[in-house]
Amino acid sequence: MTRTLTARWVFPVAGPPLEYGLVTIRDDKIEAVEPRGTRTADEDLGNVAIIPGLVNPHTHLDLSGARGLIPPTDPEHFTDWLKGVIAYRKTRTAEQVQADIRGGLGECLEYGTTLIGDIASGGASWEIVAESPMRSVVFREMLGLQNRRVVESGGEAKKWMLNYILHTTCRPGLSPHSPFSASWKLIRMTQSFRTSPAAIHLAESPAEIALLESQTGPFLSFLQELDAWHPDGLSRSIEWVLWRTRRWPPVVFIHCNYLSPNSEIWPNQTIVYCPRTHAAFGHPPHPFREFLNRGIRVCLGTDSLASNPDLDILAEARFVHERYLDFPGDRLLKMVTLSGAEALGWADECGSLAPGKSADLVAVPLPNRDGDPHELVFSNEMADAPRRTVFRGNWRS
Repeated sequence: MTRTLTARWVFPVAGPPLEYGLVTIRDDKIEAVEPRGTRTADEDLGNVAIIPGLVNPHTHLDLSGARGLIPPTDPEHFTDWLKGVIAYRKTRTAEQVQADIRGGLGECLEYGTTLIGDIASGGASWEIVAESPMRSVVFREMLGLQNRRVVESGGEAKKWMLNYILHTTCRPGLSPHSPFSASWKLIRMTQSFRTSPAAIHLAESPAEIALLESQTGPFLSFLQELDAWHPDGLSRSIEWVLWRTRRWPPVVFIHCNYLSPNSEIWPNQTIVYCPRTHAAFGHPPHPFREFLNRGIRVCLGTDSLASNPDLDILAEARFVHERYLDFPGDRLLKMVTLSGAEALGWADECGSLAPGKSADLVAVPLPNRDGDPHELVFSNEMADAPRRTVFRGNWRS
């Protein structure tokens, strides 16, 4: 079946926006993206922007029940917030966690997300995410500095990966959580899965930098209190983590709030900036623009509802637009679409509107006024207006 859609603006992302452009869908694929007048549209969506399906490369769906319950701290007391997350997790039953995952996933779908990267404790979100109408990477979280915990966590992760290696829309990945919580041995072990993406929290807080550089600071007492401290498990440095992962399949480095803009980043690596979570903790301005200006891929993520008001990745872009008015709109839209798809290893299938790619798109209502097309998309005037999503050629009800 073939049908052609038009709207006030069409954003291919890989090219300039098309006023009253045309998107032709054949079955579940995009057949053509063309300027107006090329053919007759079957459906005019009106005053909306047709953009690619949105990509959220970083969240923790299992924390979706924590909205508003664990207020972010200032950067110097980040470990206090982590203690709150750990305490919260201990209150949740397995049934509650599954309900939280379903709720968070439903929220992502409602906002027009068609590709997600979820870090899952124990891989808990796999079954729910894999059955959903969404493409995804589920990263099984790996934790442990002590040798006993490293062997346990690594063995569980290997077994899990082998169970889920083949799936059409959901791909398994591994997440050695961070250099302060996952041994360098777990990072090295992750490399053995040469076809699977990986995710690592990196340079998230000043405490992490202090621990790696001098084995001092709040993280030392934090890990000792948890009986999780083992100095031999620490990575040598943040630079070592970047270097060690330079030949991996796609790897996303999450947050990078305190990563030096001069750090060497390789083509397989992506920085995931979570704007509203970053602001909630009061971190200094994020160096995302410096990385982008060096040609390094940066995309946006939401993080979890333990630190963010919702899981709307377009709201993250609008937040950035409000605070960096001179930041180019085309680069910002790419950060929540194609860059995220590249980061997760899905760019051949989605992330832009192009012939041969999956027919995944979102109709975003626009303000009823003139203006730069990207500014209209990122305006908060229509933030509460519902969006419509096409996934694999079908409207999502």
